[in-house]
Amino acid sequence: MASNHFTVNYIYREFHLTEQDTQHAAPKKLPDKIFNIHNPDNVLGLILALYVSFAISARKTAYMLREIFKINVSYQTVLNYAQAAAYYCHQVNLNSKGPVETFSVGDETYITIKGKNWYVFFFVSPENKAISAYHLADNRGIIPAITAIKEAIRKAHPNQEISIITDGNPSYVAATLYLNQNKLPKNKINHVRVIGLKNLDLDSEQFRPFKQIIERFNRTYKYHVRPAAGFNSFNGAMALTTLFVSHYNFLRPHSALKFNTPIKIPQLDPLHTIQAKWLQLIKLAM
Repeated sequence: MASNHFTVNYIYREFHLTEQDTQHAAPKKLPDKIFNIHNPDNVLGLILALYVSFAISARKTAYMLREIFKINVSYQTVLNYAQAAAYYCHQVNLNSKGPVETFSVGDETYITIKGKNWYVFFFVSPENKAISAYHLADNRGIIPAITAIKEAIRKAHPNQEISIITDGNPSYVAATLYLNQNKLPKNKINHVRVIGLKNLDLDSEQFRPFKQIIERFNRTYKYHVRPAAGFNSFNGAMALTTLFVSHYNFLRPHSALKFNTPIKIPQLDPLHTIQAKWLQLIKLAM
């Protein structure tokens, strides 16, 4: 692998972190059982299809259900059902991950919660296009970076060679140093930085196509969360992000994969509608 010729100045201090410190952000489990709702199950599937897969706002989803299907739900019901479903989809996202590839590309993008910027850390596998990690935090610092990297490579084989590709955010440098020094995980992590917009070093020239993958991915994510026009709560933001990951990994055909999904779940194959596949995803976690 090419050596990185860029020098990044950052302050690194010794961390003594617990598992709790680097716990993956997750949607809450709501008190009511997901299928103990006032509408038939197919309504839940339709809500997730419209609100998540087709990136329609909660208000417009409720309007479409009323005007097209004569299903009388409010936009708050749409949000409630989505947040209830997200808890279960999160379990599927974590348990049904694709293989850890040699290369993993990461970046963070911002969303707004109660008018303040929060950051979603993503890692994507360049070959199978799957999202390998997603973590929501109120800063772009070292601890969120550690959390995201740990999740991205959690299922790596022992002694598997792993390289992560990021931009110049120094948090990734310090996070990689921390993980390697503390042997978390046991795999040694190589870190490659793609700096700026021009290829001024060998690594940036060689690995810029990987960085472009995550930049395109961020635009896809923003397309799906933009209709929300910001979030009123952490759980609302975490829920839609979680459901987006489920949609992207398991339901969305990808042209680069010959219109297959990044991660194949055999239980979804016999189903022919997206709303039925959403319901099956939830049932897999129950």
